[in-house]
Amino acid sequence: MIVNFEYVGVDVSETLSAFTEEKLRKLFDRYEFLISATVYFKQDENQHETGKICNIELSLPGPRIFASSSEQNFEVSVRETISDLERQLKKRKEVYKTH
Repeated sequence: MIVNFEYVGVDVSETLSAFTEEKLRKLFDRYEFLISATVYFKQDENQHETGKICNIELSLPGPRIFASSSEQNFEVSVRETISDLERQLKKRKEVYKTH
């Protein structure tokens, strides 16, 4: 499992990285065709309520899968983004089963 973290305008947080990696490990264990993940943490100064943005891009055979979420804190944003990715991965796995 290869995970790259990029903090854009946000201080680097080891606990946030560990939390995200733990959540991503579950996806990597469930879907063996995943190659790597790139995680971007950003903060939108214009939206004070839901300005914590988490973007995750998964690399796998075929087109890459991308999801983004903006919430009141990064942990909730990570959970939402991974939930969106899991929905996309379930659809992709169905495509792989038919071949």
